[in-house]
Amino acid sequence: MLKTFPKGGIHPPENKITSSKEIKRMKVPTAVSVPIAQHIGIPAEIVVQAKEKVAKGQVIAKSGGFVSSNIHSPVAGTVTKLDLIIDTSGYKKQCIVIRTDPKDPSNFEEIELPLKTDIELEPKEILQKITDCGIVGLGGATFPSQVKLNVREGSKLDYLIINGVECEPYLTADHRLMLEKAEEIVVGIKILMKALNLQKAVIGIENNKKDAIGLFKSVIKKEDGIQVAALQVKYPQGGEKQLVKAILGREVPKNGLPLDVGVIVHNVGTIYAIYEAIQYNKPLTERVVTVTGKKLENPSNFWVKIGTSIKDLVAEVGGLPEGTRKLVNGGPMMGKAIKNTDVPVTKGTSGILMISEEEASRGKAENCIRCGECVFVCPMGLEPHLLMNLSEKGFYEKASGEDIMTCIECGSCSYVCPSSRPLLDYIRFGKNIVKKLETSKN
Repeated sequence: MLKTFPKGGIHPPENKITSSKEIKRMKVPTAVSVPIAQHIGIPAEIVVQAKEKVAKGQVIAKSGGFVSSNIHSPVAGTVTKLDLIIDTSGYKKQCIVIRTDPKDPSNFEEIELPLKTDIELEPKEILQKITDCGIVGLGGATFPSQVKLNVREGSKLDYLIINGVECEPYLTADHRLMLEKAEEIVVGIKILMKALNLQKAVIGIENNKKDAIGLFKSVIKKEDGIQVAALQVKYPQGGEKQLVKAILGREVPKNGLPLDVGVIVHNVGTIYAIYEAIQYNKPLTERVVTVTGKKLENPSNFWVKIGTSIKDLVAEVGGLPEGTRKLVNGGPMMGKAIKNTDVPVTKGTSGILMISEEEASRGKAENCIRCGECVFVCPMGLEPHLLMNLSEKGFYEKASGEDIMTCIECGSCSYVCPSSRPLLDYIRFGKNIVKKLETSKN
C-alpha cells in the first residue's frame, strides 16, 4: 500500500498533457519587468535607478529584512523606468523595467553547465550563498529559503524532505525537471544535508511519475541516507503538512511548521536552484514554467527569465485558443485567474493555464444542503461550509476561533460542493481580513 495522508483529499483529473514535453528555452525578451515583491515577507529595496546599465545577474533590489530576498537582473541592459505594474496578484506592484541589450553576448550565451559533485563550501558559506542568490521556495509559496534554513541551535532536526509530488493538475514543470536534472538535484540535496548536518533525506514523488521514481532510485544507489518514497496519487499530497504525515507519520501541529517535528521540506525546483547557486554562483533569475491547456496548439515547458511577459509565453504556444474563458497563474485548484497577459513571470510562476468556456463555467451557487462533503475532503480537518458562512457574514473573530488560518487553500471543498458554493473564495477573503486584524493587534 502506497503512503498518503489520512485526512480528506480528492482525485481531480490529472491532465498532465505536457509530461512528455522536454523543457525548452524561451527566447530572450526585448524587455523584462521585474517585481520587487516576489516572495513572502518584506519587498526588496531597489538599488538601481532609471537609465542605469545593469549586468546579467546583478543585484537590482536588496533584501528588505529578515523575511525577504534579493532580486537580480535576468538580463544585461538598461533600466528604463521604475514603475507600478499589475502583476499576477492583480494589483499594481513596484517593478524594475529593463530593456535588454541586443549587443551584449551574455544575454544569448546559455552555457550548459556540467555536473559538479564536489561540495567545497562550508555550512555557513552555503547558507550565505543561498541568501546572496535570492533563492525562494519554487513550489508556490516563495518563502525565502535562507529563513527556512535558519535553524535554531537545539532544534531536533533529523529529516530533509524533498517535494517532488506536483499534485496540482496540468502542471509538469517539476516532473520534467526531475527527469532532466536528477543528478544535479541529488547534489543539491547533499548540499543541504551538509549545510544542516543531516544524515537522512527522502524524495517524495507521486506514483503517477514512475519514470522519475525509477530514475532517482537509480541515481541514489550509492548515496547514504537518501531515499525515494513513492506516494499514492491524491490531491493535495504536495502540501507540506500532508507530505510530512504521509512520509514520516509525523503530525505538524496546528499553526506550526514541519520544523516543529524535526523536518525541513523543500521543493525540487528550489533544490535545483540551490545547486546552481552553490556550485556555479548563479542567482535565481529564471525558472521552469508549464504553459498548458486542452485546446493549445503546442503546450510546453519552458525555462523562462523572471520578468518575461506572459504575453510572450502565450505567443510561444500558438496564442490564446478561441473560446478561452480563463487565464490562470498556476494550476486549476490553487492558481488564481489573471485579467490579461500583460503581467510578468515571477519566481512563484509555476504554470500558465488556459481554460475553455466549458471547463471554466461554474454552476449557479445554491443554498448549502448540509451534505458534509466539504468536511469529508478537507485535508486539514476543518468545516469549510462554516468558515464560508462566517466570512460571508463578517464574523471574523469567530472564523479565527474556528481555525480559518490553518486552511491551506487547496480548493478541495469548492471542487466537491454539489451546491457550487464559492467556499474557497470566501475563506480566502476571510483569511485576509483575519490576518489584517491580527497584525493590527501587534
